[in-house]
Amino acid sequence: MGTTFGPDPIAVEIDTALEHLDAGHRVPECKYLDFKEDSSRRGKHGELLLGRREDERAAEQLAGEAACMANTPGGGALIVGVNDKDDEPLLIGTSLDTEWLRRRIYEHTSRALTVDVREVHVHDARLLIVRSPTALEPIKVKGKICWRIGDHCEEIDATSWHHRHQYSIRYDWSAQFSNVSLEEVRPAALDAARAFLQASTDEAAVELVNCTSRELLSRLNAIDGEGKLTNAAALVFVGRPEPCLDYIRRDMPGQDSGDRVRIGGVSLLEQLQRAFAVARAYNPLSHVSSGLVEGQVRQLPERAIREAIVNGLAHREWGLPDATLIEHEGAVLRVTSPGGFFGGVTAENIITHPSTSRNVALTELLASLRIAEREGIGVDRMVGDLLRRGLRMPTIREIDGPYVVTTLSGVDPDVAWTSWLTGMDVPELMQNLRTLMIMRFLTDHLWIDEDILAPYLQVPVEEVHETLELLRQTECDGEPLLRPVRGVPDEALPAFILSKRANKLLDMEYANRGLKRSVPSRAVTARQYARHRGRISTTELGAILGVRASNVGQVLKGLMADGVLQPSSEAMAGRGFHYLWKGDEAS
Repeated sequence: MGTTFGPDPIAVEIDTALEHLDAGHRVPECKYLDFKEDSSRRGKHGELLLGRREDERAAEQLAGEAACMANTPGGGALIVGVNDKDDEPLLIGTSLDTEWLRRRIYEHTSRALTVDVREVHVHDARLLIVRSPTALEPIKVKGKICWRIGDHCEEIDATSWHHRHQYSIRYDWSAQFSNVSLEEVRPAALDAARAFLQASTDEAAVELVNCTSRELLSRLNAIDGEGKLTNAAALVFVGRPEPCLDYIRRDMPGQDSGDRVRIGGVSLLEQLQRAFAVARAYNPLSHVSSGLVEGQVRQLPERAIREAIVNGLAHREWGLPDATLIEHEGAVLRVTSPGGFFGGVTAENIITHPSTSRNVALTELLASLRIAEREGIGVDRMVGDLLRRGLRMPTIREIDGPYVVTTLSGVDPDVAWTSWLTGMDVPELMQNLRTLMIMRFLTDHLWIDEDILAPYLQVPVEEVHETLELLRQTECDGEPLLRPVRGVPDEALPAFILSKRANKLLDMEYANRGLKRSVPSRAVTARQYARHRGRISTTELGAILGVRASNVGQVLKGLMADGVLQPSSEAMAGRGFHYLWKGDEAS
């Protein structure tokens, strides 16, 4: 028997409407529900056609209607394939493909709206249920914001929308109470909950371990006075018929799975506990003798693995039946989560954007069980844990579907770099995520300025300035860690490089391990610098590369021959001579 989530007013409206349609009765539209034809089923003169699997006109029309529902507090749904003409059959159906329509609605709403599209059959008619979640920011279609007033959509300006929604947009499905009772809680889920709490070593959490089942759920805000669980608790302690997650282990990409965790009908806690255990078994230990982390360490930081998996469950779109996919291939872990970014989060601001979840109660419940971070610093910690191990930063991106994909790589840790950082003996700076990110960027790209760091750190330029000032006051073996790039005009934004001593010590760390530091070529460095700053001179390039200015003239002349640079004067010589950036962004 499946878990019964609810009550859900929109689901109730949908079920009631389908019952009436099945009986052959027309159903009045309401705030949460609207009936729509598939416009591909109408010809130029109003005649009925067979319809298409893919039709842009239909998708655009339905995107506007779905956005209107999303802009309405509580969201809403469309039932597509219902005729509103009295002289024609009530149910005319639709041939539109569900996945195609979901993707096109997402695109037509500027990638802001992820709907759930499912098909139902009433008599011989195929209908589509298009369910829109509540929008946290107004969704525009063709430059307009519409929302539902009674049984129709009306345009509203952004200011009014925000004013009317400030108290009503925080509808949280996971906080609503379900039809699941305390008696249905799985004993194995309670055992898993107590194990997570015990492992946290947090006194307040450990105190919950010995509570009775009812007391535990009550203190977790997971149950009401009548013994009914919230939807979040029903998912966490009882589960759903479909698997919540699908963990697949492969030794390398393309191979058959060596191990798999895909279990439907059991609690999310049991699935998580099993997935964590299997992921740990395939995350081997190695010994690190120097660096920011010493001793026996895992190939991938365990906290980063856990954070990636939990984020893929806590913030996903639970209206979709898909499992959160976890692919563990060699030293790479990739988590693909149903539903796109939410609440203003993007790939460009995910490190610093205030934490926003579709499922606030679920996120808080997982945090109370010490499985997830409550403070909204989980992504920060994931980035920091990887960098301190000398690993690449995680990539977190949105792909068509939409899905959010998080990738962690434990391949080739840069132990020389972490050892160099440790040798500076400035631990407080290395615990600061921004300074750590800047040191990684500077090592890889050789130079920095405030403008190039702002999007990388995902903060305003003013905050970059504060962090740079902190680094400029830092010493490396008795010398300043950073120094300005020579040749930058007084009126221009300063650029910085590592000091000679810092560079020498870094190169020695690589040499001691029989390695050579990997840096961009001279031409690539010059091109990147000139593109970003609009100009470059031999003095600047020589300072960045740590060589004489006279040794890099041919590099810049070569870029001029390539058509990406042009001289600042026809004489191509003299005091202040430099090159200007000429190439376009594709260069």
